Amino acid sequence: MRSIWNGAISFGLVSIPIKLVNATESHAISFRQVHAEDNGRIRYRKFCELEDREVTQSEIGKGYEDADGTIIPITDDDLSHLPLPTARTIEIVAFVPADRIDPLQMDAAYYLAASGAPAAKPYTLLREALKRSHKVAIAKYALRGRERLGMLRVVGDAIAMHGLLWPDEVRAPEGVAPDVDVTVRDKELDLADALMDTLGEVDLADLHDEYRTALEEVIAAKAAGEAPPETPEPATGGKVLDLMAALEKSVRAAKESRGEDAEVTPMPQRAAAKKTATAKKAPARKTAAKKTAASGKTAAANGKTAAAGKTAAKKTAATAKGTAKKATARKTAPRKRTA
Repeated sequence: MRSIWNGAISFGLVSIPIKLVNATESHAISFRQVHAEDNGRIRYRKFCELEDREVTQSEIGKGYEDADGTIIPITDDDLSHLPLPTARTIEIVAFVPADRIDPLQMDAAYYLAASGAPAAKPYTLLREALKRSHKVAIAKYALRGRERLGMLRVVGDAIAMHGLLWPDEVRAPEGVAPDVDVTVRDKELDLADALMDTLGEVDLADLHDEYRTALEEVIAAKAAGEAPPETPEPATGGKVLDLMAALEKSVRAAKESRGEDAEVTPMPQRAAAKKTATAKKAPARKTAAKKTAASGKTAAANGKTAAAGKTAAKKTAATAKGTAKKATARKTAPRKRTA
């Protein structure tokens, strides 16, 4: 990879010679401006307004326009002698946890390559120190005529640097959020959670630019003198009137796309718990009623048995008394004497 900047990382008193290379590349398809009538190229030519002639790239320099319109020339030599320690140095100023960096500040990404064999040892030292600390390095550097903020982190066996916007370059989200009071119900959140779970995760490596692919097909067809492929009919969205219905439909569609059961039950756990509790209470009440009735019958039977026993005992006692009286009467009766 071609380097776009040469310098050094300043890590305290340690200096690490590095080369800066782009970590990303654009695969966007670019177009040329042409004359619509004959496809002739439209070109922009650079003219000097004082001499009224076209100039070459080697004749073009930099200049700052003052308030009164005066042009102050600035040469590359002037820029190389800026009174900044970051003119050719990536100066590390702090080490912080990665979650301290707001993703809104993220800008272009670069790889920092060790420049020469002497840079291998300090480069590896910084890389391993970043790994062990689980932190990122915050640095300042100058690139393309301005001082910038950067974040250094480990990617594989290399050190990457993300350009960062200065904090005052990130706009506050004023007037972005809805300015009306909205109430979100638990059922709606449950369905939103179900939709998130159904969609699941994705391997970012499986994603690709479908627009670019379709554009390449159109270009290939035009080059071959064929009709470009037809545009598929867009999905009919319509106005969302019922959020719950839209969420349920989304969950159902996501499940169908994954070959799963498309039945949607917004709150299965709570509904099932209520039904189970009700079902358990009803048999319990019936069982208790049966036990009470059986106990009553048993008690009544026991009562009857006890009453019968008492009656039999009374009869037995009366019979015994009658027998005793007769026996006494026999003993008391006088005996007849024989003359």
